[in-house]
Amino acid sequence: MIYLDAAATAPPRQEVLQAMWPLMSTNFGNPSSHHALGETAAAALKAARQQAATVLGCRPSELTFTSGGTEANNLALKGIALAAPRDRHLVTSAVEHPAVLETLDYLHRFHGFRITVVPVSATGLVEPDSLQKALTPGTTLCSIMYANNEVGTVQPLRVLAGLCAAASVPFHTDAVQAGAWLPLSVAELGVDALTLSGHKLGAPKGSGLLYLKGRIPVEPLIHGGGQERGRRSGTENVAAAVGLATALALAQDERDTAVPAAKAQRDYLINHVLDTVPGAVLTGDREQRLPNLASFCFPGTSGESVLLELERRGVVCSSGSACAAGSDEPSAVLLALGIDRTTAQTAVRFSWTAATTERDMALASRAVTAAVASVRALGRPA
Repeated sequence: MIYLDAAATAPPRQEVLQAMWPLMSTNFGNPSSHHALGETAAAALKAARQQAATVLGCRPSELTFTSGGTEANNLALKGIALAAPRDRHLVTSAVEHPAVLETLDYLHRFHGFRITVVPVSATGLVEPDSLQKALTPGTTLCSIMYANNEVGTVQPLRVLAGLCAAASVPFHTDAVQAGAWLPLSVAELGVDALTLSGHKLGAPKGSGLLYLKGRIPVEPLIHGGGQERGRRSGTENVAAAVGLATALALAQDERDTAVPAAKAQRDYLINHVLDTVPGAVLTGDREQRLPNLASFCFPGTSGESVLLELERRGVVCSSGSACAAGSDEPSAVLLALGIDRTTAQTAVRFSWTAATTERDMALASRAVTAAVASVRALGRPA
């Protein structure tokens, strides 16, 4: 099997599992307990927070461990908006993950916030002029993702965050897909809040992280014992925090070699598919995209049929966001790019980890050509 669905979840790394195991076996204490086991767990949690803070270039106190990217997005958006609503106006883009869009919709329906959705270009980029026009002196918060999970387009985050800073608007980014591949220095990015998810990095599912700049007020979603500096009550999942921090540090250390290799594989796949599959359409920006993601539409097919044919040939991938799996509706992201509904339903996404080899990609590329041809042949009248 060639696994090309890392955007949905990446396999846990062996180093991460090894780092986590002591916290799930011998050092299982509650970090709030005042005995040796608790103090050992507390020390491990403190070390994990420092390790993650080093990667992000922030203070450890500015990090909150969560159960995943979805909770971290909810805490950032609801927490900031409810703590300092200003004129109850929120700005986002048309290609955000449901964890952002559904949270903003909640704030609109139950708390009266107005939502401005900034359109994107045909390749999924937010134009700075469009964002600037959407901001007002009373805008509560702007949330624009770092890299898109379906088409891989990477936003000009420094520019967009700079516009928000100039307007005194807090800026949040969902960096879940970017975490393993793109620079994460929060100072260089200029962001006030940033979300990460462990299972996209090689840590287990159920681990997440929110960076929140120290001066930003936040209303907690979960109340109780006051853990995580009062931002997220509940006994901390120390093993998950250690796993996430370990995976984050590994990705940072390997980025200089992993990114060029992934880009070469990406460009090989894109060129091969566009050269050998008639009518194939690359979605997302050709240059400003994640190094490990390529996505296409194959007119004249069904995306689900292509996926099944690829799996029969030993290649596992997806039709888009795993959070929308099973839906009959075409991708909202692809529609926002101006792709028609029929074509959008032919989408297939390929995404991989640093462990993917050149041979894997060569075999997968040939399988794509054969799979699309097979599906199209089945659809022709006798």
